[in-house]
Amino acid sequence: MRTYLRSSVFGLLLLATGLVAAPAHAQQVAATVDEPRKYTLGGITVSGARSLDPNTLIGLSGLRIGDQINIPGEEIGKAIRRIWTQGLVADVSVSIARTEGDKIFLDFNLRERPRLSKFNFTGISKGQAEDLEKKIKLIRGKVVTDALLSNTRTQVRKFYTNKGFLDTKVVIRQVADSALSNSVALKIDVDKGSKIRIHDIAFEGNKAFKDSKLKKQFKKTKERKPYKFLTPGKYQASEFEEDKKKLVDFYNNEGYRDASIVSDTLIRDDKGLALRIKVDAGPKYYFRNITWTGNYLYDSKTLSSVLGIKSGTPYSKETLDKRLSYNPTGQDVTSLYMNDGYLFFQIDPVETKVQGDSIDIEMRISEGVQARVKEINIAGNTKTSDHVLRRTLRTLPGDKFNRELLIRSQREIATLGYFDPEKIGINPVPNQNDGTVDINYTVVEKPSDQITLSGGWGGYAGFIGTVGLVFNNFSLRKAGDWHNWTPVPGGDGQRLALNVQANGLQYQAYSLSFTEPWLGGRKPNSLSVSLNRSISRLSYGGVFDASSGQFIKVNTVTVGLGRQLRVPDDYFTLSNSLSFSQYQTQNYTLISNAAATGTFNNFTINTTLARNSIDNPTYTRRGSSLSLSVSATPPYSVFPGAHPNENQWIELHKWMFDASFFTPVVGKLVLNTRAHFGFIGSYGGRNVGPFERFKMGGAGLGYGGGGSFLVGTEYIGLRGYDDPNAAYAIPTAQSGQSGGLAYNKYVVELRYPVSLNPAATVYVLSFAEAGNSVNSYQEYNPYKLYRSAGFGARIFMSAFGLLGFDYGRAFDSVIPAPGTTNKQDFNHFHFIIGQQIR
Repeated sequence: MRTYLRSSVFGLLLLATGLVAAPAHAQQVAATVDEPRKYTLGGITVSGARSLDPNTLIGLSGLRIGDQINIPGEEIGKAIRRIWTQGLVADVSVSIARTEGDKIFLDFNLRERPRLSKFNFTGISKGQAEDLEKKIKLIRGKVVTDALLSNTRTQVRKFYTNKGFLDTKVVIRQVADSALSNSVALKIDVDKGSKIRIHDIAFEGNKAFKDSKLKKQFKKTKERKPYKFLTPGKYQASEFEEDKKKLVDFYNNEGYRDASIVSDTLIRDDKGLALRIKVDAGPKYYFRNITWTGNYLYDSKTLSSVLGIKSGTPYSKETLDKRLSYNPTGQDVTSLYMNDGYLFFQIDPVETKVQGDSIDIEMRISEGVQARVKEINIAGNTKTSDHVLRRTLRTLPGDKFNRELLIRSQREIATLGYFDPEKIGINPVPNQNDGTVDINYTVVEKPSDQITLSGGWGGYAGFIGTVGLVFNNFSLRKAGDWHNWTPVPGGDGQRLALNVQANGLQYQAYSLSFTEPWLGGRKPNSLSVSLNRSISRLSYGGVFDASSGQFIKVNTVTVGLGRQLRVPDDYFTLSNSLSFSQYQTQNYTLISNAAATGTFNNFTINTTLARNSIDNPTYTRRGSSLSLSVSATPPYSVFPGAHPNENQWIELHKWMFDASFFTPVVGKLVLNTRAHFGFIGSYGGRNVGPFERFKMGGAGLGYGGGGSFLVGTEYIGLRGYDDPNAAYAIPTAQSGQSGGLAYNKYVVELRYPVSLNPAATVYVLSFAEAGNSVNSYQEYNPYKLYRSAGFGARIFMSAFGLLGFDYGRAFDSVIPAPGTTNKQDFNHFHFIIGQQIR
């Protein structure tokens, strides 16, 4: 039978705990305020618990059977607070169930908080509700506490504050869920209000610079003006704090090293928000005397020359740090030492005197000893063999440490194309005790093999389907073991490519190529072999007639050798190749609408001198790519009785020059400038035949190019204009012409990455370009160009290679092909598959 405290004792207990309740009837227990009664806790029960475990609650109270407790006293109050702070109950009270002599039995009576069964948003769009659900992370079944409700309101308000809705109101209603016991559904009503934008930013105390200059230092906090339609003008406190730091850094880098922001005020008015920022630039400081101590390897004059800071230069700590440690535009003092092995080199710039507006700096140097590379460790290459990585490294065991070669090694790994270039790690681990350093390289493999499934519409052939496989990290060495065919043997850095194009019996083309980049395995001498076969039969009015007997068959074999040069520097490569092509024609039009029958042989020697210093082949930020290529056939015309370009043997020489430069502009924005030239000539002033000529226009993929792509035509893209053989193609590419003898083209592109994920690298671009090709050198004028501009995007997917599109707007009219009645289309969309536009 339950017994209770009488009311006077209940009052004492209430004072002791703050949260103790008792029924109206009570049994007398001897206890007074002055004389608390000590009891031994004989037992604890829990009433009112529905989903919570009573034993767990008793454990949370901190009370144990056998404890000595005072009535009244602090023990019960502490027990209640321990349970309360868990946030699991809405109410808790304690009563005395009974007493047995000095033993007391307590009962904790609880009212549980409800649990969350579901929730939904009102007043906002479905998309915003989905975004909020991910952000606030409400979990069904979780206890609905005051903290949970408060956090939900805060997260919703913050979500809309970041979007510029500063007056967002959030009301959360709890609705009992009849389907579940002790559960509620939350109805989250959101009134986001109107978007509040920054309409004005003004500076006070700014005398050194124009306000517009200071506003440019803010990267996130911007004014919203009618002409700034891409500027959101939203205000975020955290971003504003970061922008204020950038503003102070700007002042510091301009010589105002004491600059500070005195105050900033956010004003709410009818137009939105106005920011008032008061700055104190302080005096402008200048470098005066720069002295060097501790330098023995290099004299002070040499170090001052590398530093490049003269007396009178505005004081800038950022400039000083760059010239000492990392100068992206030239050499710095640290690299001067570290490129000569002095890994333990240290330099400490100390301000020794500040007099007026001038500052004297003392460079305190500790040169240390030269460090040599001890071990090279590589991790993360799960597919690629170690030797493929090690042969590209410029840091070898036993060599002096060299920071420049370390950076070069990182670039060489990236250009392999087998690893994520954004995740190549280099960690030198120095050991000052023995003067050595271990270098740990970490890489992350990415898919490098590609499959091509595409279709295109050729002007003469109709629909052409393409199936291609490119294995960029193939291993011929492992091909003898069938266990390595998963699906193909890989890891040795060889390249195997197979390609098939077809349009039924009318046109088929097959190609197979193999490249070994390190012939012999000791030096970067490459060997490449390729085989190509194609056959094309004429059709009439789009109808193919197999009995017409008009066709051209082309068989080509090419063998090439290349090697890396050391002079002028090791970015240069020299490659030579021999190529033999045989063209078999029967009543097939090659030039000037004249049909030809016979066999034509083309034996070509090619030499290419190239220099490539780009940092990343997928999305290049800096570097250049230069190439000069000369292809020549033997001078058959000097042989008695020979008639080159008329039958049997083709005679020509061909010169190609390509240059591409990449310059970072700001952040990840990159400027790419390109120039391309091509010239074809013959020996002894003879006519140049229909082979190896240039056709310009469109995406430069050769679709719509008639049969001439079967005789080695070079397709040069020019966005905004028709593809070759179209009605308004550039004249040398129009139907009935074999192509030009010379061309030149200039391109300017701005590129910005959307995603640098190796699985799908995406960047957008804008461009302006101009080019032309001519039929004779008498017509050649490098300034007479067809111009265009536009924008586009590129997607590089590891499994499919390069995909892209461009919109181009032509600026110049083209003379139409004879019989053309439609007007020239000055706007074109171009699609690119598998290759960049030259």
